[in-house]
Amino acid sequence: MSGQTIFITGASAGFGAACARIFAQPGNRLILTARRIDPLLALQAELAGTAEVHIIPLDVRDREAVQGAVNSLPEPFREIDVLINNAGLALGLEPAHQVSLDDWETMVDTNIKGLMYCTRLILPGMVARNRGHVVNISSTASSWPYPGGNVYGGTKAFVTQFSRNLRCDLLGTKVRVTCIQPGMAETEFSKVRFKGDEAKAAQVYEGTEALTAVDIAETVLWTVNRPAHVNINTLEVMSIDQAWAPFAIHREKR
Repeated sequence: MSGQTIFITGASAGFGAACARIFAQPGNRLILTARRIDPLLALQAELAGTAEVHIIPLDVRDREAVQGAVNSLPEPFREIDVLINNAGLALGLEPAHQVSLDDWETMVDTNIKGLMYCTRLILPGMVARNRGHVVNISSTASSWPYPGGNVYGGTKAFVTQFSRNLRCDLLGTKVRVTCIQPGMAETEFSKVRFKGDEAKAAQVYEGTEALTAVDIAETVLWTVNRPAHVNINTLEVMSIDQAWAPFAIHREKR
């Protein structure tokens, strides 16, 4: 693909940064957003000469900031062809009766509201031009529960169902919608979930060959590169070392 404008949220690390690198092809224009400016500056310098890169320090939870960022895009970057809604996080792994309400609110505000804001503000331009692709990064947690997944899984279930409903709303246009559901992937995800506890985060991946950020970026690129009449609706991706768990059964000691 060439000559495309790609808007990526959460581009400072993980899936977002990997998507930036893989979409940085001659002729493409990248809009990279994240809360942390230093990684964005480093990524912009790294990709200089390969693609045009516009960076925006942005917290997608801030509706007015998202609106301002989209409305003030420089002229060459205004017609967005691909929106990659990647910004998201999990916080904590406690059971629902012990979890921090602040953590729940942060996940809802980022994983749900942030995705809503970006989509609603960018989608009208795609519809007006009758072309475009919205790629939403969900999770296997949207379909498969696990202890401590509570609100994180709920927010990702929203992403999956929202993606399906977008497809219904956009029927009759040439705007495509894809929902990617990654399983266990070794990025900053667990470090963020455990609030910087690197030893605890490392235990998640110990003895396994987890997915990498590049695996997911390549998957996103593949979906975007399908012929214009082909829409990949939902794509679940797991490492070979991961599968669905059996039903849990509680047994009383007798």
